[in-house]
Amino acid sequence: MKINKIYIVIGLVIALSLFLELFAHADEFDQSTTITFSQTIQIPGQVLPAGTYLFKPADDLSNENVVQIFSADSTVLYATLRTIPTTRQKLTGGTVVSVAEPGTGQPDALLKWFYPGREVGFEFVYPKQKEKELAQDRQQTVVADQSTVSNSDAAGAGN
Repeated sequence: MKINKIYIVIGLVIALSLFLELFAHADEFDQSTTITFSQTIQIPGQVLPAGTYLFKPADDLSNENVVQIFSADSTVLYATLRTIPTTRQKLTGGTVVSVAEPGTGQPDALLKWFYPGREVGFEFVYPKQKEKELAQDRQQTVVADQSTVSNSDAAGAGN
């Protein structure tokens, strides 16, 4: 039984690393981070094709709960998304994202983004029905520049 669990974990690590290549280039001043997705990724309201994107909090300091997603060269704004603050227990030196894996041919959904070394991150806000669906899907947390990939507790996905 333990051997099967080890193979499952190894399989998940390999599958997720093939799915999501995270290369993080972070700018401490404005928390901008470049993230590369090797496959399509769902964000609230749309699906982004595989590629490299620049994530950064909106320039408007009065609203810290807005994240903007740009093309890698910052010339195209793809989305301005409302978020809620979320915390994590373990700090890392790399960018961290959490995704839900809905299966059935649907792209994975981006749930959370943490800037390197920060305890507080951004949880993306989906419509209530979609949020319920995503809470039932398998959750994965990926740390850029590190080989650590772990299952998140689906029940704790809203934390």
